[in-house]
Amino acid sequence: MKARIAVIAGDGIGPEVVAEGVRVLERVATKFKHEFTMNAAPFGGAAIDLTGDPLPAATLDECLAADAVLLGAIGGPKWGPSAKVRPEQGLLRIRRELGVYANLRPIKLHPALRDSSVLKPEILDGVDLVFVRELTGGIYFGEKTRTATSASDLCTYTTAEIERITRVAGRLAQARRKKIVSIDKSNVLETSRLWREVAERVIKAEFPDVALEHMLVDSTAMHLIKRPRDFDVLLTENMFGDILTDEGAMLASSLGVLPSASIGDGRRGLYEPIHGSAPDIAGKGIANPVGTVLSVALLLRHSLGLEAEALAVEAAVSKAIDGGARTADIAETGRLILTTRQMGDAILAALG
Repeated sequence: MKARIAVIAGDGIGPEVVAEGVRVLERVATKFKHEFTMNAAPFGGAAIDLTGDPLPAATLDECLAADAVLLGAIGGPKWGPSAKVRPEQGLLRIRRELGVYANLRPIKLHPALRDSSVLKPEILDGVDLVFVRELTGGIYFGEKTRTATSASDLCTYTTAEIERITRVAGRLAQARRKKIVSIDKSNVLETSRLWREVAERVIKAEFPDVALEHMLVDSTAMHLIKRPRDFDVLLTENMFGDILTDEGAMLASSLGVLPSASIGDGRRGLYEPIHGSAPDIAGKGIANPVGTVLSVALLLRHSLGLEAEALAVEAAVSKAIDGGARTADIAETGRLILTTRQMGDAILAALG
């Protein structure tokens, strides 16, 4: 097949890990006889430096014309919270412009990495869950005010926004273990009370074979570490999902190994590892590219409909890790540590 992929490396370690994702896409195209056109575009802090805008019009046009978007990471101290123009402003805009309202963040422990986590192996064995995070609503997108002595961020959700993200979770749960935990703060927040009511109604009416449980966000944070195997699909609003998925990364040993897919109602999606730009290690060639490579697998699956190719990439990552390939963040004491490029080489060798 022919496909157009926008490649936006971003900032920090973004260019380093995206380079390995591109190499995997190129190998998949050769191996499976596809034609992928990949066009690079500036985004985030790099784009601010070039144009003054984190999401230049030309970059947005490229993303809108593409079948899928591969993103590295954005941000850094140069464009911190006090800056007038920040990379994160571009990230919120691109999500809304692309209409990608559902962020899928799968968390599954590779057995060979069970000793790399700070958590006890017996807690981690068998962990296989996925967060479905609403991505274009809530407090991140609400009206904001700031004066010299106060500030406010408005959290707003509509029934339609909650219905559509609940349907994504319902469909996903039906293909898995048919269990959803919907996360809220309904004992305090009115938006959470609406969230709970709408999720209950949609699941009951449209997914009667799926078991729905409600859980407060603070309780979820505890049980995610205490009994992670009990979770299957976790449905969450924007900010809660942002926070909990970073906690959940510890279940898989490192932020560096986790991918994400941001999808909407159409074919096009935005794919990125869940880690940040890690400016402290940028340019050192030690970042873990696994999260980006697994994001490529999600891209192949969700936007291009290439399931066999996605499975091949995921199998290659597993084979490389089983063979001992480790970057510093997932290496046990005494094990050989690979560079970003060498880790990519190991995955490519396993892909064949």
